Amino acid sequence: MNELEQKLTSLGLSPEQSQQAIQAVVEFIKGKVPTEYQGMVDQVMAGNLPDLGSLGGLMGGLKGFFGSNKS
Repeated sequence: MNELEQKLTSLGLSPEQSQQAIQAVVEFIKGKVPTEYQGMVDQVMAGNLPDLGSLGGLMGGLKGFFGSNKS
């Protein structure tokens, strides 16, 4: 998440605004996925890649979406 925060601050947002923007996006995404997958959103935001096999590849295409290049 630090990488995302750095990108936002480089665009002119303060660190506080960056955190608020990130939190708003996370809450938005979590509101769109089933409850049982919301923990995966938290894992991705923490820089971890959860086991996406149970999603049938649905989120597999989002591996780099939050700036993580881990596999």
